[in-house]
Amino acid sequence: MTETIAAGTAVTTRDDLPTLDGLGDALDAYRRELTGYCYRMLGSSFEADDAVQDTFVRAWRSYERFEGRSSLRSWLYRIATNVCFDALAGRQRRERPVDMTAARTAELENLGDVLPEDRFVQPVADDSVLPLDGDPADVAVGRESIRLAFVAAIQHLPPKQRAVLILREVLRWRADEVATLLDTTVASVNSALQRARATLAARTRWSSGAPSAVEAALLARYVDAFERYDMDALVALLHEDATLSMPPYDLWLRGAPEVVRWMVGPGHGCRGSRLVPVAANGSVAFGQYRPSPTGGHDAWALQVLDLDADGRVTGIVAFLEVGTHFPRFGLPLHLDA
Repeated sequence: MTETIAAGTAVTTRDDLPTLDGLGDALDAYRRELTGYCYRMLGSSFEADDAVQDTFVRAWRSYERFEGRSSLRSWLYRIATNVCFDALAGRQRRERPVDMTAARTAELENLGDVLPEDRFVQPVADDSVLPLDGDPADVAVGRESIRLAFVAAIQHLPPKQRAVLILREVLRWRADEVATLLDTTVASVNSALQRARATLAARTRWSSGAPSAVEAALLARYVDAFERYDMDALVALLHEDATLSMPPYDLWLRGAPEVVRWMVGPGHGCRGSRLVPVAANGSVAFGQYRPSPTGGHDAWALQVLDLDADGRVTGIVAFLEVGTHFPRFGLPLHLDA
């Protein structure tokens, strides 16, 4: 998996660098890619935003001491990496509910324990972390590397291995560039990358997802089945081992029959919902609105779907904290009738 965002070439003189008056615009040009880097490192779009802001503050404060021995981009990535290392120090990793507890059954009315915000991987809007244009292959790789399953998997890596994996495998930095950024050796970088790959291989069978054309067809069929609450049509779209989880709760279900039993049982209030497509985590995603007793539809969940290469839904993650997530996707909290 590779995304062409190279480290860049060194700047040889201070005269080649932006002036202090132009530094704000120069930093802002890197905001999107740095946010993507920090999101992959931290597993939270909110923490990624804070990390990038901290990166820019540190850059401003130390800019007059920056001699231009590396490119501005490389320097900013060095700062951002240190910011992420500081944020990750001494804390629990973020995970998905399916990685925390055993699957439950659909008969349960209780959604389980409420997880603290810093315990689960958060969704991210594609347009905040991915380039707006570019080579289609690079854009596709960028999408793959922000999928929930991948972001959750790399949270199991120690921070240094995580940074090495992202820089080498996703951003296509050379080993010597990563070694310079991390103040280490090329041998150490290569060793960290091998260990990171081994850990991921042992923990997950991560898939690159379905082709975009397959996703587009799935989107229309899923919206139609869900809004009609047609369980037969919905089951036809689900993998037999599909999962349903609802952060911030730790409840999750496994298997298409259990998902359907939940939807017609405890989840029956979702009948009559409307779905509004959004772009989240490089995946098929929707803002879900349930019928409101006062008319129209109220925000209920941000659904992010995991798909296999054949376009079957392998996971539905319904983030229920709509007051937190919907504004980040430009979604209102109520739809009129």
